[in-house]
Amino acid sequence: MKKIIETKNAPAPLGPYSQAVLINNTLYTSGQVAINPETGNLITNNISDETQQVMNNLKAVLASAEMDFTNVIKTTIFITNMDDFNAINSVYGSYFDEATAPARETVQVVKLPKNVNIEISMIAIK
Repeated sequence: MKKIIETKNAPAPLGPYSQAVLINNTLYTSGQVAINPETGNLITNNISDETQQVMNNLKAVLASAEMDFTNVIKTTIFITNMDDFNAINSVYGSYFDEATAPARETVQVVKLPKNVNIEISMIAIK
């Protein structure tokens, strides 16, 4: 059974999609960008702050499904500049225990919605 997951603690979708979908015990999040859900403003002053906001948005989506980062089994990171990889990895890594970190790919793309520099999606299991 498909359950739509929504929270006001993460930005509202920018189009016809849900923040996340829970099917049985598997949560599929949509990609999150660095929009502050309280102000609606984009956080793009530096890649570390931008990544932190993305991860906080994902944390809120996971929490609304009664999960946290320990439930995450797979992430996909889209970035516009591979030179930002180390800074992104530093922030991203602070949310996970390295011994049990999820599988992941990081892909450089030409452009992301709202001209952000990073977008991350996750799959989590309850």
